[in-house]
Amino acid sequence: MPEDKKSFVVKDRRLFTEEDTGPAADSEDKKVFSKTEETASEDKSEDKKASSEDKTKKSDKSRKAEPRLPEINFPTFIFSLHSSVLMQLGLIEDPVSGKNTKNLPAAKQTIDILGMLEEKTRGNLTNEEENMLKNILYDLRIMYVKEKGV
Repeated sequence: MPEDKKSFVVKDRRLFTEEDTGPAADSEDKKVFSKTEETASEDKSEDKKASSEDKTKKSDKSRKAEPRLPEINFPTFIFSLHSSVLMQLGLIEDPVSGKNTKNLPAAKQTIDILGMLEEKTRGNLTNEEENMLKNILYDLRIMYVKEKGV
């Protein structure tokens, strides 16, 4: 049986340096290939390998561009909720919009979440963590009452 050969053009568009902004323009990059079933399976595995290498390079670049985040632990979690309440009370600006907006129901809900955490973690926190949570809750409750005008 005669083999049915298919021809096609492969154009390499990978970027090889950080200065490259478009596809590689070398005429050498265009090659005409004849495919058989054997080489097609080999090329698929090579494509997967090249694709995973490209993803690794991209993720390495994105890691360098991302700001370093603090370690995730109980105090940073509490401070995150604290910052959310301050933003919801309109005391600090929203980092996305750059505006101070009040959302008192959301602030109350987040304060209640902190209160629930205080109750559910009672006896399982260090003295420092317990005092921090107690003081933050007290301060936020006072700020909420002032903002609500009660």
